[in-house]
Amino acid sequence: MLGIAVGVGEVTQRLEYWVGFGGLYSRFLAWLMRRMPGERQRLLAVTIIAGGLCGLAAVAFHLSIAWAESLMIDRANSAPGHSWIFWTILTPALGGLFAGLGLTYFAPAAAGSGIPQVKMAYAMRSGLVTAREAIGKFILCATQIGAGASLGLEGPTVQICAGVSSLLARAARLSPTNCRRMASVGMAAGIAAAFNAPIAAITFTLEELIGDLDQTMLSGVIVAAALAAVVEHTILGNSPVFHVQRTYTLINASSLVWYALLGLLAATVSVAFTDSLLWLRAQFKRFEALPRWVHPAIGGLATGTLAALALYLFHLNGIAGDPYKTLTLALTGTMPVVFMAAFCVLKLASTVCSYSSGGAGGIFAPALFMGAMLGGSVGYLDVTVFHHSTDAIGAFAVVGMGAVFAGIVRAPMTSILIVFEMTGGYGLVLPLMIANMTAFALARHWRHVPIYEALLAQDGIVLPHGTRPLDPPGDAQLPAPEEPEYDATA
Repeated sequence: MLGIAVGVGEVTQRLEYWVGFGGLYSRFLAWLMRRMPGERQRLLAVTIIAGGLCGLAAVAFHLSIAWAESLMIDRANSAPGHSWIFWTILTPALGGLFAGLGLTYFAPAAAGSGIPQVKMAYAMRSGLVTAREAIGKFILCATQIGAGASLGLEGPTVQICAGVSSLLARAARLSPTNCRRMASVGMAAGIAAAFNAPIAAITFTLEELIGDLDQTMLSGVIVAAALAAVVEHTILGNSPVFHVQRTYTLINASSLVWYALLGLLAATVSVAFTDSLLWLRAQFKRFEALPRWVHPAIGGLATGTLAALALYLFHLNGIAGDPYKTLTLALTGTMPVVFMAAFCVLKLASTVCSYSSGGAGGIFAPALFMGAMLGGSVGYLDVTVFHHSTDAIGAFAVVGMGAVFAGIVRAPMTSILIVFEMTGGYGLVLPLMIANMTAFALARHWRHVPIYEALLAQDGIVLPHGTRPLDPPGDAQLPAPEEPEYDATA
């Protein structure tokens, strides 16, 4: 715990050196403007600086969440006697209450996962993500996830990093076009640092944000992703997110039929998750018996109850708190099939409650968790029916992560690459392609609107498609607008 706290303090001091002290910051920008009068030069310099700063911000954010979890939800889960039940249920509710108050009175734009907000900023606000959004996201998300919300840190990392890159772009007096390009830089840096996956960060930014091959924008994305990954590697170590003891490969061609079935089931889980999340979110929007700032506490209470149930029945966490430790058990094939099937359902329900009730947190990590549990369950079918090696259970869990991710997020290229980079193995290319593309195609057929666009549409925001992003006329630098008013359940 002490090591985590020291790491958080060191990284936070580095970040504050750049963005917290107005005098040093102003002098640096004045120096930059004198040395680099041309905007193309400033764009390159700001891109390089943003990559490094985004990496530091992401590392500080992740260490802060780990520190908050050690203070709150981990202590709740290990409370003496039967008091752990009470504290496991109550702690996520208190975290939700804190987040609800912060989102209502300090930073409404910090609500949600972060990806829809960055997409909207890119398409409609010249890439503007305000400092209040980024700071609010950092504090509120770290607190809520640390208290046990069933949410991910990857989407919030994107919004935080987009805020850093947007701040630098505006300070360097870049044009609206280049300010928008800096939003893509922040997204790529955030994904690269969050997943330790720079290649997947590039493809995700292309699939989810840019949509075309703007050479200047693509160059900035590559540079930022690489620099953010280097910073993350330097501080946290150069190892995959998941420590799988062996590299899985496709040994038996007959297993492909089960991988196709996994794609079908992943599409079903993806659509069920998306539909239930949007439905419950709509119910919370209409629920006016209690103030909006109380809603995240209600979701936290439900999440805590499900987490206590999982701990009582299976003596494993993953519903509230760090999900990756339990997820790794599935990837190594050491979890019983009943456990994995139950955890898939419990994680779906808890994430829907945490997200739909409002608050700050993403859906990337829950999608990977559900996918691993679903994939491992299907792997047991392969072992039981065809009497294959039990190694198949871990292999199916790995493929399941990408399949559910593809069905929910609708980024098929990223869903394949991100599994490769997170596990460090490339031996399941064919099963990944079959399961991921099946899940992607069926989920898109059953639900035409992807989850991020559906969330924005639920708030009355429709992004332009097939046209240039909506910017004011002219290419002069725009003044920073007032903080936008968002629904606290966005």
